[in-house]
Amino acid sequence: MSQSLIALVAALGGLLFGYDTGVISSALPFLKQAFQLSALMQGVLTSVALGGAAIGAIGAGWLSDRFGRRPVILVVAAIFVLGGVVSAIAPVLSVLIVGRVLVGAGIGVASMLTPIYLAEIAAPAGRGAIVSLNQLMITIGILVSYLVGYVLSYDAGWRWMLGLGAVPGLVLFCGMLTVPESPRWLAGHGRNDAARAALLRLRSDPAVADAELAELRADLHKEAHVERRAQLAAQRNYKPLIIGVGLAIIQQVTGINTVIYFAPAIFKAAGLGSNSATILATAGIGLVNVVMTIVAMRLVDRAGRRPLLLTGLAGMAASLCVLGTGFLLGGSGGFLGWITALSLAAYVGFFAVGLGPVFWLLISEIFPLATRGQGTSAATFANWGANLAVALTFLLLIDGVGAGLTFFIYAVFSLGGFVFTWTLVPETRGKTLEQIEADWERTE
Repeated sequence: MSQSLIALVAALGGLLFGYDTGVISSALPFLKQAFQLSALMQGVLTSVALGGAAIGAIGAGWLSDRFGRRPVILVVAAIFVLGGVVSAIAPVLSVLIVGRVLVGAGIGVASMLTPIYLAEIAAPAGRGAIVSLNQLMITIGILVSYLVGYVLSYDAGWRWMLGLGAVPGLVLFCGMLTVPESPRWLAGHGRNDAARAALLRLRSDPAVADAELAELRADLHKEAHVERRAQLAAQRNYKPLIIGVGLAIIQQVTGINTVIYFAPAIFKAAGLGSNSATILATAGIGLVNVVMTIVAMRLVDRAGRRPLLLTGLAGMAASLCVLGTGFLLGGSGGFLGWITALSLAAYVGFFAVGLGPVFWLLISEIFPLATRGQGTSAATFANWGANLAVALTFLLLIDGVGAGLTFFIYAVFSLGGFVFTWTLVPETRGKTLEQIEADWERTE
C-alpha cells in the first residue's frame, strides 16, 4: 500500500469529523420541531458534541503517546459507530445528547490525532499536501452531510442523517487494520526494526528509509538528555504552545462554525424560505469549502504556510464586513439573500485557503517529537473549547445585538488573527519535523 493510499485511509478520520460536525445544521430544524427546542436548547444540543470533543482532545495526546497512533484511531472509529447508532435510535432528548457526546469525543480525538499521524508518515517535500488531505476530507464530510440533509429533509429524516455517520466509521476501522504505525512513534519507543519496516512501506527506497530513520534516532538520542515530563514546560515549547493554542482559538472565534452549524438559520433569516431551500444553499457553501481546500493543498507546499494564513484572514475579515453590512441594511429575500450567499461563500473560501487546513498542519509540525501528542492535544482542546463558546453564544448574540453586529465582531477577531500570525507564526515549508524542532532550539 503506497503512502498516498495509507494517508487516504487515515484521513477518513477527517471525513467523520466533517460529517458529524456538519450534519447537525441540517438536522437541527427537525430536531427543534421533534423535541420543542428553545434557542438556548438548540445551542446546547449543538454544543454537547463540542464538549465531548474537548474532553476527547485533552486525553488523546497522552493516549497516543502511550499506546500509539494507530490503536487510538481504531478505538475512535468504534466510538463514531456507537455514537451514530445511539443518536439515530434516540427515543428522548437525553439519549440523543448521550449519542452526540460520544460522537463529539470521537471528533475531538480524530481532529487531534489524524493530522499527527499524517505528518509523521509524510515525506518533508509533500507534508503540507498530505496533512491538508485531512482538511479536504473534513470539507467533503461537511458537504456530504449537507447533501444527505437535503435528501432526507423530512420530519423523521434526522434519524438517518445522524445514523449514517456510522458507515465511514466502519470503513475507517477496517482500513486502519491494514496501515502501519507511525515510524516516528515506533522509533520513539525503541522499536527501530518496526520503524524501518514502516518507513519501507511508506518510502519504498531502502536508502531513503535508512537515512530518515538515522535522523529520527539522532533526534531521539538528543532528547533523551531532557526529562520527558518537563518537556512541555521547557522554554523551547513556550512559543509552539502559544502559537498552537493561539491559532486554535483564532480559528473558532472568527466564526467559521457558526456557518457550519447554523448556515440554514442564517439563510432563513436572509429570506431564503423553506428548510429544503436553505439546506441546498448551505450545500453550495460546502462545495466552495471543498474546492478552495483543494486549491490550498496545491499551494501550501509552494507558497508556504504564512502567506496562506495571512491572505485567508484578511479575506475573511473583508467578507464578514460585507455580510454584516448586508444584515444592517435590512430587508429580506432578493438583495439580502444574494449579499448573504456571496459573502458567506467568499468567507468560507478564504477560510478554506488559510485557517482551515493550515492550522491543523502547523500544530502537527511545530511541537517537538517528545511532546507532540501533548502539545497538539492542548491546542486541539483550546480549539474545541473556543468552538463550544462560539456555538453557545451565536444565537444569543443574534438575538441580543443582531446579525449585522455579530458578524462585525467576528471580523474584528479575524483582524486580530492577522496581527497574531504576522507577529508570531513561523514558516515551516520544506523542512523536516526534526529541522523545525532544531529551529526552536536555536531561538532559546
